[in-house]
Amino acid sequence: MDYLVKALAYDGQVRAYAVKSTDTVGEGQRRHQTWPTASAALGRTLTAGLMLGTMLKGNDKLTIKVEGNGPLGPILVDANAKGEVRGYVTHPQTHFDLNKFGKLDVARAVGTEGMLTVVKDLGMREHFTGQVPIVSGELGEDFTYYLVSSEQVPSSVGVGVLVNPDNTILASGGFVVQLLPGAEEETIAKIEERLTAMEPISKLIEKGLSPEQILDEVLGEGNAKILETLPVSFQCQCSKERFGSAIISLGTKEIDEMIEEDGQAEAQCHFCNEIYIFSKEELEELKAESK
Repeated sequence: MDYLVKALAYDGQVRAYAVKSTDTVGEGQRRHQTWPTASAALGRTLTAGLMLGTMLKGNDKLTIKVEGNGPLGPILVDANAKGEVRGYVTHPQTHFDLNKFGKLDVARAVGTEGMLTVVKDLGMREHFTGQVPIVSGELGEDFTYYLVSSEQVPSSVGVGVLVNPDNTILASGGFVVQLLPGAEEETIAKIEERLTAMEPISKLIEKGLSPEQILDEVLGEGNAKILETLPVSFQCQCSKERFGSAIISLGTKEIDEMIEEDGQAEAQCHFCNEIYIFSKEELEELKAESK
């Protein structure tokens, strides 16, 4: 089971999150049939989305858009405070040879120029929008820059995805470490030293480390006090009813054209690729409701 942990460390000077997202990213890969480089880009964004989402409360939710100048096209991810996430990439069959470090070339796919946007729906009239330029296209560094620049929280984000030869997901996960107001210089130095010395997050994931063990690597063994453990998953909020409401909103003329031209209607969700078929009879019912 995928799950996320929230923790405090160093007597409340540091807040931290870590997540195992292998099955979640695997579900995204399966639904969108992404190729390895696209899987890594989508998986890193889904993983970051899970951690940013669980920083929210109650029914709050957010949308992440990564719009770089690479061939992958925009990445769109929705997440909420309950550990649910969904997302897609515009061109899922994007793949390149490994980069000079022997890793999937996510930066080439995403692009090194563009914007990362996070829109938060906190249940108020106005949504909160934070936007920063893409700084590397590797995504971990980009989400770090977002938190530091847009939310003014000194942070470090690590996200990693490993892909099997058959395109399925071998392992996925990540961490976020944030310094809270009043963090001492000694604490900051210790964490910076550990972040510099530790293995890449993908290596930790490959070794099968749990979220708790990842925090031990980042913060030092025994320093993290786990506050909450939360199951996470790929969950879409689409339904036939929602698409039916959308068809009703088109009006009788549009619905008549669907009936006359095709005798049915087909709707597909971008986020999960689920397809909903509306028969002629169902369209007639929706038409009656639209009057």
